[in-house]
Amino acid sequence: MKTKLKELRARFGMNQTELAKRAHISRQTVSLIEREEFMPSLLIAVKIARVFEEPIEEVFQFDEEELQ
Repeated sequence: MKTKLKELRARFGMNQTELAKRAHISRQTVSLIEREEFMPSLLIAVKIARVFEEPIEEVFQFDEEELQ
C-alpha cells in the first residue's frame, strides 16, 4: 500500500504530531504508516482521510497485485 501522508502533511503545513492529534491516533502510528511498516485499519484510514478532507483512495493506494 502506498500513502500520500507526507505530501498531504506538507501541503497542510502539518507535522506528524499534529496529524496524530487531529486523527486521534499516536504519532508513532503516523510514522509507521508513512514508512510503509504498518497498514492502517479502516477506522484509522478514515480518521486520517477526514483530517485532510480527502477520500480514502486519495490518501492510500493499493497496488493491483495487493488486491488479487
